[in-house]
Amino acid sequence: MSDGAQRVRPAMRPVVQETYGPADLSGQRSFAGGFINFGYWRAVDLDLPLTEAERIRSQEDLYRHVLDAAGPPRDATVLEVGCGLGMGCAVTLREYGPASVTGMDIHPEQLRRARSTHAGLLREEPARLRFVQGAAESMPLDDGAFDVVVSVEAAQHFPDLDAFATEASRVLRPGGRVAVASFFTVDDAPGRPDELARLLDSYATGLDIARPVRALADAFAKAGFTGVRVESVGPHVWPGWDLWLSRWWEPGTWPRNFLRAYEQRILDYYLVTADRPGRNAGTADGPADA
Repeated sequence: MSDGAQRVRPAMRPVVQETYGPADLSGQRSFAGGFINFGYWRAVDLDLPLTEAERIRSQEDLYRHVLDAAGPPRDATVLEVGCGLGMGCAVTLREYGPASVTGMDIHPEQLRRARSTHAGLLREEPARLRFVQGAAESMPLDDGAFDVVVSVEAAQHFPDLDAFATEASRVLRPGGRVAVASFFTVDDAPGRPDELARLLDSYATGLDIARPVRALADAFAKAGFTGVRVESVGPHVWPGWDLWLSRWWEPGTWPRNFLRAYEQRILDYYLVTADRPGRNAGTADGPADA
């Protein structure tokens, strides 16, 4: 077994350092409850006035959708890559009965906030919850340490999807599963990065990286995963996210352009799952379907 603690962590990109450090994206009014994701709004009635409770539920439901797709059995060991403030780790621990949950993030400020936010839970469950600093491309974790790897709305920041897929395979046990939710371009047509940079500041600044979802699916296949599946969940993400943003942002302002990019078939939100071959592998099968 390799000594994960000796793995070299890539340098954090400056825009990530600023956004999740001094700027503290989790404190922005469009997010709520310590989560940092667009939400999965399927169970929310968008015809009724939205409150912070619905907003928090949408973010919790995104985690539930990912965890349900990952199929973590009770007593599984779970790793979240890009855990932020650890709110998803808490949902996992509270609702899915895992043996343990490890939240990993590249940003030390995010981890400081996570440990502060969940100080009570860390005291109550010291053997079942921990937070570690590490990059998606070089995880300071041992080979075959986890049954499940999940990542929720972080992969759009990962500089190297191939390295992430290789690391996910390394830290998973045979039969383990990875599930990733994030937004990607719908294809690799020339000009997609420029289109998104014109529409969305997060792409113009380089915070989000414009890549097709096929790039992640292919990275998993190249890393030896099987049963790679790609599911668009955009219909349950973009309308609710845009309606929530409308509380503060006018149409035509850049945050509202996420829905516009989706409607123009430039960008979409996806759930990508894959299995590490071996005993007790998951049930997903068939080729990637982007």
